[in-house]
Amino acid sequence: MSTVSWITVRGLFGRRRFLLLLPLPLLVVTLAIISRVLKVDPGQWGPPVLVGLGLAVVLPVVALIVGTGVLGAEIDDGTVVHILTKPLPRWQIVLPKLAVATGVSAATVAVPLYVAGVLAHSVRLGLGLVAAAALGALAYSALFLALSLVTRRPVLLGLVYVLIWEGLLGSMVTGTRVLSVQHWVIALADRLAPTELLSTTVSVPVAAVMTALVSVGFTVLAVDRLRSFSVAGETS
Repeated sequence: MSTVSWITVRGLFGRRRFLLLLPLPLLVVTLAIISRVLKVDPGQWGPPVLVGLGLAVVLPVVALIVGTGVLGAEIDDGTVVHILTKPLPRWQIVLPKLAVATGVSAATVAVPLYVAGVLAHSVRLGLGLVAAAALGALAYSALFLALSLVTRRPVLLGLVYVLIWEGLLGSMVTGTRVLSVQHWVIALADRLAPTELLSTTVSVPVAAVMTALVSVGFTVLAVDRLRSFSVAGETS
């Protein structure tokens, strides 16, 4: 693990706000277990728990908190100066932080999604959800990491995207789903493990291409934006 990665991991787990992430994944597992114990039809509880909670709330919220925190928090408290003064190309700072954000986000949602997927349908669905969520974590993390470098209110803008664009508009205007990470994840998961529990109007090719474009595009933006930062931690 590189020095930048190690500092990022230590900083993340050293902040209390990371503990706020734990209740959401636990809620997914709890609801899935209760529904299975009570023998509720998976067709009734599967979509609300897997998609409505797991993919629409837990994944993006976890990625938002982690993605904006791996670099944004260092900018806010001034500790980013220690990294900026090192003779490192900016991509060697952004990529390790993106890797940590993606890994932590994916790992946090992997267990609850796998357990819920197995209880609702099959092991294949559980694994499909984990794999698709990992790709979604990458796209979300790249987006939110870039936001932390282009605005002083990355969490607010991230919530607007997740709640308004993906949540409200995504449920009302089907055309907006093509720009929704949530629906890309659903499309990819349904391709890996076809099931009636997952449904979206976004095709798999579109989901795959958009995931790649967003991941690469916002990573490049983050690197370019970090180049404009002076040692004082402000944009020049």
